[in-house]
Amino acid sequence: MSGAAPPVPPLDDRDGVIWVDGAFVPWRTARLHVLSHGLHYGGSVFEGERVYDGRVFALPEHSARLVASARHMGYDLPWTAAELDAVTREVVAAADLTDGYVRPVAWRGGDTLRLVAPDNRVHLAVAAWPWPRIFTEGPRGIRLRTSRWRRPAPDTAPIRAKAAALYAIGALAGQEAEEAGFDDALLLDHRGRLAEATGANLFLVIGGELHTPPPECVLDGITRRTVIGLARGLGLPVVERHLAPAELDRATEVFLTGTAYEVQAVTGVDGRSFPLGEVGAALTEAYARAVRPGGADRSGHPAPAAAASDTG
Repeated sequence: MSGAAPPVPPLDDRDGVIWVDGAFVPWRTARLHVLSHGLHYGGSVFEGERVYDGRVFALPEHSARLVASARHMGYDLPWTAAELDAVTREVVAAADLTDGYVRPVAWRGGDTLRLVAPDNRVHLAVAAWPWPRIFTEGPRGIRLRTSRWRRPAPDTAPIRAKAAALYAIGALAGQEAEEAGFDDALLLDHRGRLAEATGANLFLVIGGELHTPPPECVLDGITRRTVIGLARGLGLPVVERHLAPAELDRATEVFLTGTAYEVQAVTGVDGRSFPLGEVGAALTEAYARAVRPGGADRSGHPAPAAAASDTG
């Protein structure tokens, strides 16, 4: 049909190269064996990073977290965080990206399929590709549905790791929410308190303050920490505390934060409705400045041109 958008090619069938275990390989041949330990037992760890104007936002923080995630899952990466920074820059340059997405991923290989396999070789890959804004027609809110699935207690899962195993919960919750006509799911924690969306941190505006659950059973997102710093720089009080689901009734605004979402307004949770408010709009604007080289720093103050770096 004339004017229709071209089909988006699947991620495993594209031109280009992917960095795997120390070398660039053709995109379509970047594969792992079906008996890889990480595929069977959920031990892979990964990061999601955004490229703005050719630079990866908060790159050292993402690389450090990937190294830490692997250690939480019981293995060490064969590359340091600093080496991973350098590799990521090479990948972005090879992809000739101005704005895009980077996915580093590490996993144990197929030396053995014993559940306990400390001697399995560890593999690492880094891919990058163009990534448009989620809503290209302008900002809009999304609707969440409270899920029956819950975030686990910190003594039952490695919640500080960005591990594939933990994302199975979000995948199930998100699928059920979409099947019910919602955009995403809202998950409670193991005690029934507000936790997060499937892959994004949660914020409520209550009484002119920004309230967010403490990262006790959810990942302390890099975007989350950035937005907290920006809010404080704008003079907005930030309160990290446990939040009961009923406190949604007190909220005048609700939004999510994450690498993909950035700052995403929520206009509905179950039967509740929320406006596209001023606080969310101000933080969206502040974040858009912070992620660009030479923009505002993460406390909301303008960054000197000489200080522009991969950390925004």
